[in-house]
Amino acid sequence: MKYKDVLYAARGGVATITINRPQVHNAFRAETCEELIHAFNRAAWDEKIGVIVLTGAGERAFCAGGDQGSHSTGGYTGRGTVGLPVEELHTILRDAPKPVIAKVRGWCIGGGNVLATLCDLTIAADNAVFGQVGPAMGSVDPGYGTNLLARTVGQKRAKEMWFLCRRYTAEQALAMGLVNAVVPAARLDAEVKRWCAEILEKSPTALAIAKRTINADTEMFRGIGNLGNLAVKLYYGTAEAKAIAKAAIRKRKTGRKKT
Repeated sequence: MKYKDVLYAARGGVATITINRPQVHNAFRAETCEELIHAFNRAAWDEKIGVIVLTGAGERAFCAGGDQGSHSTGGYTGRGTVGLPVEELHTILRDAPKPVIAKVRGWCIGGGNVLATLCDLTIAADNAVFGQVGPAMGSVDPGYGTNLLARTVGQKRAKEMWFLCRRYTAEQALAMGLVNAVVPAARLDAEVKRWCAEILEKSPTALAIAKRTINADTEMFRGIGNLGNLAVKLYYGTAEAKAIAKAAIRKRKTGRKKT
């Protein structure tokens, strides 16, 4: 596959996969998801790779979630239940037999926050901002983005994140267990490199077994998400979802708050 939305680099046992859409805060469209799936499979089964790093291009964002520019009032139009192959993308993040590290700068919002949650480890710059926005945009992640988030930060905090759609600093994310470490933005690359080096010293087979064993406890969320996405697809066709999505698109274009 020839990538347009993604950058792939492999060096010293580390595969770095970068969402390369900084003009839209690295928001993903259907093509982005397809390329990410391909890139993760490429790294997951390469015996020379011991760690996978997921990040976003530029300094402003890790990933701002689904690209509203490719989201009509009836949903997305690509492959997958909701028009994005998110089930496959989430699955390969979990099934890759290697540790996956989210390297987060700037915005980590919506579907981007889901990706970071799915990564095995998350290391954030002190300028990172986390949060969910689905209910404010006429959308929701009914699988890992809700269930795994609740398992990670607790049900009360997960409900707060989804019900209120607030933003959280890197330090707040650290306190709630959403990230593993926070460092100054200038040190983020070096810190991730240090974590990768430590991981590469360990037995890859033992790491794969540990990851699969830990993930087994939440494997039920895959089925819940697949079922939930069918409901989301139906939701996208409702007058309620269309009105909220239309208002969100209009707000983005005008830059004015809805009154």
